[in-house]
Amino acid sequence: MAQNVETQIPGNVWKVLVKVGDTVKAGDTLFILEVMKTEVPHDAEADGTVKAVHISEGQEGVDAGTLAVEIG
Repeated sequence: MAQNVETQIPGNVWKVLVKVGDTVKAGDTLFILEVMKTEVPHDAEADGTVKAVHISEGQEGVDAGTLAVEIG
């Protein structure tokens, strides 16, 4: 099942933990945003393979609802 993972809140991309081709399981952390000095992990909701990563480590000023990772 395809899944698009979007940022939940605005912030800066602190860490990207996956790359295209990686296999992920539901609950795996895909990336971490830094929001007001707090780490906010974003997790996969289902098992699959990472098809695209649209964010990069160190990226600043990411809006809420930004498409970050596609899983197929």
